[in-house]
Amino acid sequence: MTRTIRRLMTGTALAGAMGSALAAPAMAETISITVVNGHPPIFLWVKHLSETFIPAVDAALEGTEYSIDWTEAYGGSLAAVGGELDAIEDGLAEIAVIPTVFMPNKLMLQNVTYNTPFGPADAQQVMDAMEALYDQIPGMAESWNAYDAEYLGGGFALDNYLLMTNFPVTSIDDLEGHRIAAPGPAVNWLEGTGAVGVAGNLTTYYNDLQTGVFDGVIVFPTAAAPARLHEVAPYVTITNFGAQSAGGVVASQSWLEGQPQQVQDALRAGATAFQEAYIAEQAERITAAMATIAPNDENLHVLSPEERARWAAALPDIAGTWAAAADEAGLPGTEVLTTYVRTLQDAGADLGRDWSQR
Repeated sequence: MTRTIRRLMTGTALAGAMGSALAAPAMAETISITVVNGHPPIFLWVKHLSETFIPAVDAALEGTEYSIDWTEAYGGSLAAVGGELDAIEDGLAEIAVIPTVFMPNKLMLQNVTYNTPFGPADAQQVMDAMEALYDQIPGMAESWNAYDAEYLGGGFALDNYLLMTNFPVTSIDDLEGHRIAAPGPAVNWLEGTGAVGVAGNLTTYYNDLQTGVFDGVIVFPTAAAPARLHEVAPYVTITNFGAQSAGGVVASQSWLEGQPQQVQDALRAGATAFQEAYIAEQAERITAAMATIAPNDENLHVLSPEERARWAAALPDIAGTWAAAADEAGLPGTEVLTTYVRTLQDAGADLGRDWSQR
């Protein structure tokens, strides 16, 4: 599913565009902005680019000398999944929602949650902790700058990850020899379980499960339901891997620096509105998504706290390895890890394992 949408005016109806030239500022300037994401609009982070971010920016610019000529490029029409940062760096787009999960090497610090699995299931709690990192550690925002990108805000978290398979799973012992797909660094969550981890993403999960490329996926409910994964992976195991920070709204840094302050402020206001609307709708969708992917108890299993702790304990120290690699790359990996875990603990989060380096 792809689409490229042109919005030629902002904040006015067609009739206003035809007949109310006197109502516009005398020296109005129209700024062209292309917004990109590789996923189609069925996913919330794309949906709220159109439904929340863009209208919020337009609203913030009402009464100013500036308006936006928007081009929306989603679903691979300009950049594939994981190619959004390249589109920003190459000057193909001015704004993007960057799925940081698919860039564990380029955007190491932004992947701290994927290297601390079995964290809290509450997406808001995860996002609050991530925003605390941006507030307290300059290296979080600065790490975007190496790719001519600037974080505007609008960070979003994916809901509590679980396991969907074409075979029943009640413990980690059942995974032995099975090929399980996971996004980016989440493949590490399978180490020590006997499963064979395979890198994958939502755009190919259905076909790959259907054709036997792998036997299961690590996924989150609000994406699994619209992707109809239950048709090819009917067994759902609630592992409580936790909600995960998966991206945010960014701008081309060099482009943004050349924009009027009113436009910069409007874009940041749009990113804030994007995050709020995303989290609100996500919370509403989770119950319905679970009812879709697990309509009866026959194929649904919830890991016991003991089995969850056993799975977490079976993993190598992926958080420590990640932090050390980030430190070696000149990034504040250990500081980010320590601050993130401490922030969650202070908030009373349910952690299946303490990943802090003490």
